[in-house]
Amino acid sequence: MAYDESEDLVYDSRPAPEPPYRHLRPTTEAPWVRRTLIAVAVLFMLLTLVLPLVLVFTEAFKKGVDVFFESLVERNALAAIRLTLLVAAIAVPLNLIFGVAAAWAIAKHEFKGKAFLTTLIDLPFSVSPVVSGLVYVLLFGAQGVLGPWLQANDIEIIFAVPGIVLATIFVTFPFVARELIPLMQDQGIGDEEAALSLGASGWQTFWRVTLPNIKWGLLYGVLLCNARAMGEFGAVAVVSGHIRGRTTTMPLHVEILYNEYNFAAAFAVASLLAMLALVTLIFKAILEFRFGDELAATRRH
Repeated sequence: MAYDESEDLVYDSRPAPEPPYRHLRPTTEAPWVRRTLIAVAVLFMLLTLVLPLVLVFTEAFKKGVDVFFESLVERNALAAIRLTLLVAAIAVPLNLIFGVAAAWAIAKHEFKGKAFLTTLIDLPFSVSPVVSGLVYVLLFGAQGVLGPWLQANDIEIIFAVPGIVLATIFVTFPFVARELIPLMQDQGIGDEEAALSLGASGWQTFWRVTLPNIKWGLLYGVLLCNARAMGEFGAVAVVSGHIRGRTTTMPLHVEILYNEYNFAAAFAVASLLAMLALVTLIFKAILEFRFGDELAATRRH
């Protein structure tokens, strides 16, 4: 305690105690509400994601490991696996090039038709894959717009690998662009302008400034695009003709085996598709775990 003669008051010179810290919850729901919501979410994921995967692998190995591997090394199954990998190897790099170019144009430049281009990129999300496959049939089929010319020049697109590649590209090309556009828009053009002001060329700016800033978003887009390319069914089913051993991808091969009541082989190939999807998710999770700080810094840029 101390005495202040000027004010003729007695005051306490000790600092006032700080109020006890209280952790404020972002929500005010009762605990049982939160627990119920978490339980509903977990149950929904178990029923719609985990249980189907477990059943696929259970049915795949139901008749033993030998039958499982025999189903995968069968001639038509190997042809379907090779075709699926080939289509993905063609479609994904092409979509990568298109996605980067489209995202660069939309995020870094202003031009007439920009909104229209953005709408076109979203088109495959709203159009049924079956419809997109039918469009290619109407264009390149025997009775289509370009069909007579293609036949005259002995060019096969429908019921051949080129048609499958085109249909796959159509349904998968938004994934890379849609991953990059918001990232590039959030980053702005400041880094590119600084590089250009220091004398860098356009290509140098892209390779040394833009690409390092978008590499993680680009990788995510490629992973999603690859997963969809290998698992596409609707558009490919229309343009492939279901020629066994020639134009059947893995999803189409699964359908054929299932319709033949060859359940063990059908689930074996389906489990391989599921494993490819799981590998994609695991790879994505490893990247997030190993480079989490860099990923967060890129998103905050």
